[in-house]
Amino acid sequence: MKVLFATYPMAFHTPGGGEIQLKAYQKHLELQGVEVSLFDPWNPRFEEFDLIHFFSCIGGSVHFCAFVKQLGIPLVVSSSLWITEDTRSLYPCDEIRCQLSFADYVVTNSDIESEELSKVLSLPREKFATVYNGIDSIFFDKVSPELFLSKYKINSPFVLNVGNIEPRKNQLSLARAMKSYPETKLVLIGHVRDSDYAKKVMEEGGDQVVYLGAVPHGDELLRSAYAACNVFCLPSTLETPGLAAIEAAACGSRLLLTRVGATQEYFGADALYVDPLDIDSIRSGLRESFELTPVPDSGPDFVDFEWSAVIKPLVEVYRTAINDNTTIVRND
Repeated sequence: MKVLFATYPMAFHTPGGGEIQLKAYQKHLELQGVEVSLFDPWNPRFEEFDLIHFFSCIGGSVHFCAFVKQLGIPLVVSSSLWITEDTRSLYPCDEIRCQLSFADYVVTNSDIESEELSKVLSLPREKFATVYNGIDSIFFDKVSPELFLSKYKINSPFVLNVGNIEPRKNQLSLARAMKSYPETKLVLIGHVRDSDYAKKVMEEGGDQVVYLGAVPHGDELLRSAYAACNVFCLPSTLETPGLAAIEAAACGSRLLLTRVGATQEYFGADALYVDPLDIDSIRSGLRESFELTPVPDSGPDFVDFEWSAVIKPLVEVYRTAINDNTTIVRND
């Protein structure tokens, strides 16, 4: 099976969870015997592939997907998108619906994402397939907190947030909530996707905020940061559910997460949840997290979210899409 991966042109300028997912899919699909290539606009070679997998629903993506279907090639789209009836006005739903209608299957990160997209976009539920987000096995290897603490000279309790600095990740509200706990630092790790927003976060947090930039995803320092933090907090306006949250859970972090999106489908009672639009809710969640007893070394078992396990349903999605298209004659 030969599969071509494609995404929007700017995706890897400031890579986040979606880009990590794409590269992880490539690595682990190849271990399953699927030959994966990355789209080259200078040498696209569309018709050499059994299936094309497009990642994202960012504006303009519909044109790429429409062209693939003109060629008669099976198409899978990863949506990574959380839209509800209450928030549909914030999205170009007509364009997104058009894009997803071209797909043989839409891959979501959760059952609840599949249900919401099917309902809001009026698309058949059977078009959607859940493939859970995963993590690399390295996040199950223990790393000492001291590696991170000594490198960055952090000598006080701290709340950790790992994610691109942008409004959706809601670091500004977190910085405001943190002012109730002035002895606790807020450590931010991630690319800046919105420089104006990042400036507001730094100004709001002042000396309480420690911004470390992006840490390479496979670096021991990231795992050490998860192990060292008092609380891992991801109060995003939505998450499906956020790779960093799964990584933090595997490393034994105490979790304080947004309740908007798929977080509760993944973590259940193993996390506390906040309303991302309510600073008092974030503030209360932080206080409750600080008061919890330490996370035991045994902790919840998140091994089922290792990439080699979660990738298997995706292979079946590909096979079904290809089989369903065997009667379609491709255009020359």
